[in-house]
Amino acid sequence: MDTCQIGPGLYQYTAIDDCTRWRVLALYSERSAANSLDFLDYLLEEMPFSIQRIQTDRGQEFFAYEFQERLKEYRIKFRPIKPRSPHLNGKVERSQKTDWEEFYSRVDLADPKLKEKLREWQDYYNSERPHGSLGNQTPDEKRFDLAMQVPLWEEVIAQYDEQKERIRTQSYRNDQQVEEVTDKNKGGRTKQKKAKD
Repeated sequence: MDTCQIGPGLYQYTAIDDCTRWRVLALYSERSAANSLDFLDYLLEEMPFSIQRIQTDRGQEFFAYEFQERLKEYRIKFRPIKPRSPHLNGKVERSQKTDWEEFYSRVDLADPKLKEKLREWQDYYNSERPHGSLGNQTPDEKRFDLAMQVPLWEEVIAQYDEQKERIRTQSYRNDQQVEEVTDKNKGGRTKQKKAKD
């Protein structure tokens, strides 16, 4: 998941599936925790299969407590990438470049129907536009090819370990320190448990 500025007071939220390249897009007037929550709910409605994890950059719009708590409620793992590592979010970055080249270059950003046109572009991208990275299949065709391998929501929920998930901090350095302390504490508890057994 990522955001990019399209114009003054106009931001696109983008989510792309790693395997099928199926995408969900939406426009907002700003990057904010409230809009990230709204987009997450929209994403869950639009994505035609279960979501196991969400990977983002370290933009503040993804680090609000409410956003991370909602992910935990839905049993979705949150995996923010290292700072200054856009290559780790390469698929979403590349898909946004495609939006600039094939969609935004052909529309008027002031068009009152821009959101509707973006929705049409999303549907075209998912259902009709072949992708070289998918062997010239559309994301929709790839989704059907992989349908039997996609876990159901019940399986995703069963595999989710709440003890392994925590609220992440936007600062990578602080987040790593919390991870180290958490791992150290878990190691101590494991040793104590073994000693009792």
